[in-house]
Amino acid sequence: MYDRGHRSAVAIACAGAFVAFLDTTIVNIAFPNISASFAGSGRDALSWVLDGYFVVIAALLVPAGGLADRFGHRRIFILGVAGFTAASLLCAAAPSLELLIAFRVVQGIGAAMIAPSSLAIVLDSFPVERRAAGVGLWGAAAAAAAAVGPTLGGALVEAADWRLVFLVNLPLGAAILLAGRRRLPAPRIVDNRLPDLPGAAMLALGLAAITLAIVEGNNWGWTSSATLGASAVAAALLAGVVIRSRSHPRPIVEPALFAHRSFRIGNLGTLLFAAAFFSLILGNVLFLTSVWGYTILQAGAATLPGPTASTLVAGPAGKLADRFGHRAVIVPGTLFFAAGVMVLRSSGAEPDWLGLWLPGSLLTGIGIGLAFPTLGSAAVRDVPIDRFATASAVNAAFRQVGAVLGTAILVAIVGEPASLSAALSVSDSAFLFAVIASLIAGAVTLTLRPAFTSAIPDDTDVPKASGAVAYETAST
Repeated sequence: MYDRGHRSAVAIACAGAFVAFLDTTIVNIAFPNISASFAGSGRDALSWVLDGYFVVIAALLVPAGGLADRFGHRRIFILGVAGFTAASLLCAAAPSLELLIAFRVVQGIGAAMIAPSSLAIVLDSFPVERRAAGVGLWGAAAAAAAAVGPTLGGALVEAADWRLVFLVNLPLGAAILLAGRRRLPAPRIVDNRLPDLPGAAMLALGLAAITLAIVEGNNWGWTSSATLGASAVAAALLAGVVIRSRSHPRPIVEPALFAHRSFRIGNLGTLLFAAAFFSLILGNVLFLTSVWGYTILQAGAATLPGPTASTLVAGPAGKLADRFGHRAVIVPGTLFFAAGVMVLRSSGAEPDWLGLWLPGSLLTGIGIGLAFPTLGSAAVRDVPIDRFATASAVNAAFRQVGAVLGTAILVAIVGEPASLSAALSVSDSAFLFAVIASLIAGAVTLTLRPAFTSAIPDDTDVPKASGAVAYETAST
């Protein structure tokens, strides 16, 4: 099944994921330079260059996944890459902060289309008993983007300015579009009727509202009327989606997906580990620049070993999960991550990159490579093949909400320390949060069952994956 054509499809899909995830880190490193270009703008407004992208992705991942399952993974992937690439050009040419934020929103729409459809293309290319290996390859591409982003972004900003971090997407996007149109298969579309569009809109607005509440909670105040109001709106809209999904003939998210225990546990574990992971990413940069006095470029280079280790580990981790079970890979991954953070937590005011930072980064990188893609694989392991994009999108939405939650908690912990001793104290607390969130994710994963039975609806003529495949044979 995994012939040359499938290998090409996997490579193209992973390249698309790489580009989409690259802009979650490369723009962060360019943020100070962007701020300098729009010096007259307030920091709250400037933050929407980052937050707008994350909020839109979180809001549209699941609707985009539902559309991909209805109209074809290839079609939504190509549209997403085209939109993302065009928006990157507009971001690079933006003459004002308002237009830059608007174009970043458009870029986020493209990324929301790429993420679930690219993973669905990968899953389409693997037999059921090798899905974890496929997700591992896709996760390795995402980890590679995290590894390259800070260093590449720092180098591009040093060479010219922040506009280059958007222009770099143009040749990458063009190459993916060309290869995708030529090499990606056009699978048979089982049902091209529109899904529940009002439900999709309610879901997008609900996810946007909860993400907005988390992102702005520190600025607005966690008990302010704005934060509580956004949370209430989110709760009402998401409850409405649940009600509609139970009765609509073509819901944007089938309630049957949540009947799978692995789907529920994989998504909850993803949210918790994402909170740990993304809080550590930002926390590391803040520690290196504010405590050790590194420049942005030095900080980017200093953090490179961890994501590099993740890239190298993610692929083999999928194969291990296929052979020994997801728990046997995820739980050690969360322990490796927690151990690495504890090493980083022991860092003091004097820089010691070789003695402390390097081994701590390698341990966290190994943990991320083991846990993150395997959590995603666990979430979709029992899902029928005609719902890959929807299930992947739900998992990605949990990851995105975990990311903004972890980042918001980190910002709340760190604040604005007035002295070096205060910075060391808040860094200690920030690292401890990452440890606790990782360990809880591992504990949740222990409840994964060792086998599954594929449940594909009888009213569809979708080719069925092999049923009752017990490839989770090992217990931890």
